[in-house]
This record gives sequence, structure tokens and C-alpha cells, in this order.
Amino acid sequence: MAKKLLPDALWAEIAPLFPAAAARPKGGRPRVENREALIGILFVLYTAIPWERLPFEVAGCSGMTCWRRLRAWQDAGLWDEIHRHMLERLNLSGEIDWSRASVDASSVPAKRGATRSVRTRPTAASRAPSGISWSTERACLWPSS
Repeated sequence: MAKKLLPDALWAEIAPLFPAAAARPKGGRPRVENREALIGILFVLYTAIPWERLPFEVAGCSGMTCWRRLRAWQDAGLWDEIHRHMLERLNLSGEIDWSRASVDASSVPAKRGATRSVRTRPTAASRAPSGISWSTERACLWPSS
């Protein structure tokens, strides 16, 4: 199933986009290959199992290793880069119908010079007065210091 999740052709296409592993001068455990970690991530996302339940046989690493790598790649902006790369590839081959594309206006900033919307007045009633009495200080039974 691992080969189905990440075919060789797809891996060859996206492999150069992955960051190189940092050198470890002090040694330690060998780093899990990016492809193995990606297969583990895809398996967890495809099957919706918890990270801790990822079978070692699927990716050759633990679910926590895959989760850490997913987080690191997210922080590095790798997913956006892969998405952009694949869109460019599909566009060059003419496989995207841009006439059916739409833009979500809630995530696109207004153009420069656009008129600002008028601030709307609040419709809620004014705040209720405080329920704490102003005389609570006198109700204390112990002397103030």
C-alpha cells in the first residue's frame, strides 16, 4: 500500500523540494528518509488512525517521527511550495481549467485605493451595571491592614 500512496514518479517530482537534512557532528540515530516519513504521514491522513498507531512496517518509522517531520515541514512552508509546484506543472500541461477557478474573498486583501467599509454601530444593548455593591468594603469582618 505504501507504493500506492507515493508512486515513484510523484516522489521524483517533489523530492528536490524537500529540505536537506542538517549535519549531525555528534552522531546519533540515523535520520529517517524523507520519503519514508512522507509515506507515514500520507498513511495516517488516509486512514485517519492516531499517530501512535502507525504500523512500523508501513513507513519504517514511528508515528511520532512522522508527526514531528510533518510539523517541521509545515513550519518550513514545504506544503505551500509543493502545492505551487504541482499547480505550475498542471498548468503547463494544460490540465487546469482556470475558467472554473474561484477566489475566496475572505482571504484576499483589498486592492490599494479601495474604499474602506464604514464601521457598523454595535447592535447589542449597553453593559449591565456591576452586580458588586460599592459597599462590600464595609462588610468585611476583619480589620484592614
